[in-house]
Amino acid sequence: MTIQIFGTQKDNDTKKALRFFQERNIKPHFRDLREKNISKGELDNISQVIPLEELIDVNGKQFQKRNLLYMRYDLETELLEDSQLIKMPIVRNGRQVTIGYKPEIWKKWIESK
Repeated sequence: MTIQIFGTQKDNDTKKALRFFQERNIKPHFRDLREKNISKGELDNISQVIPLEELIDVNGKQFQKRNLLYMRYDLETELLEDSQLIKMPIVRNGRQVTIGYKPEIWKKWIESK
């Protein structure tokens, strides 16, 4: 089982996701989105499961800071340029993807491995 977690060290749900897998002796691959933005390939893979509209955190500080509420913009371009606009954490298990803290889904992944 290969788990990827996209988030930031300061995000509480990301911390909980990392702890969830570590407590079950699964070492996730963590990508800190403050250090490196999400790549186009990764975003494409994620958006095959979750629409881009659901990935953007319209209630987050970064969305407000960039004043995107009343602007027209290309969603994919904005997410690629500023990964902190993404709801966190994004957790991937192969082609399966979740956004946010979803331990009930992750438990099913572990049980079915």
